[in-house]
Amino acid sequence: MPNQDQTTRIRAGQGFIAALDQSGGSTPRALSRYGIPEGAYKTEAEMFDLIHQMRSRIITAPAFGSDRIIAAILFEMTMDREVEGMPTATYLWQERGIVPFLKIDKGLAAEADGCQVMKPIADLDATLERAVAHGIYGTKMRSVVGAANAAGIKTVVAQQFDVAQQIIAHDLVPIIEPEVTISIPDKAEAEEILRAELLAHLDAMPGEAQVMLKLTLPEVENFYKPLVDHPRVLKVVALSGGDTRDEANALLARQTGIIASFSRALTEGLSAQQTDAEFNATLDAAIQSTYEASIAG
Repeated sequence: MPNQDQTTRIRAGQGFIAALDQSGGSTPRALSRYGIPEGAYKTEAEMFDLIHQMRSRIITAPAFGSDRIIAAILFEMTMDREVEGMPTATYLWQERGIVPFLKIDKGLAAEADGCQVMKPIADLDATLERAVAHGIYGTKMRSVVGAANAAGIKTVVAQQFDVAQQIIAHDLVPIIEPEVTISIPDKAEAEEILRAELLAHLDAMPGEAQVMLKLTLPEVENFYKPLVDHPRVLKVVALSGGDTRDEANALLARQTGIIASFSRALTEGLSAQQTDAEFNATLDAAIQSTYEASIAG
């Protein structure tokens, strides 16, 4: 059974989830936005050292606390490293009161039927065992819905729930993330198909376990309220999907019961060149605006 104190924190806590889970493919962009160009490192190992320094600076900043942040999603390599001499997940929970999650997907397969399922996740059971040993509470895995294609969306959701059962078997809570691309012309229609598929799978879930959902902010206000209210859903969180933080927060504030789980939008404006005071002030403003949008509904 998942840690009940952490479950209560997710269910009832006031705040949002910080997504600090950029993978190898997205790390160069994240570092570039942070003021570290690709020419500043020569090897992948150096790149990951730099991104861990960035994440450690965020996690240890005075603004990064449980008064406004409920949980954080980590990249696997971040889980395996330390912050201030402690394993990252241990530091988050014991020192900050923030629930640790782990990104487990290995990227996207080629597009089929307008959508992209996850690539096979090799050695998933071993990774989940390591996650439990590190004190991880739950996991996150991302697929992409790129068109209002019923067959494609059905396949995406089925895969997500199949893997979710494997995660639940390890007493972890899965975050299911079928991201609808914000720029597609038939986004509203895709969301209608997606909601129906999600509800069908939630209704059919065996046992008593719950899942979380990470979704693109919908075209129709409170469109995902039936998912928020579903007894098998612990929490619905929103991704920014490429919107600026202000844009995403404005949309989020109009949704009831949904909180943020932003990645790029959270770190917007942070720079390696900032003093610690400047860095913390920028991060504090980002956290405060995201927190206010998350509790508005």
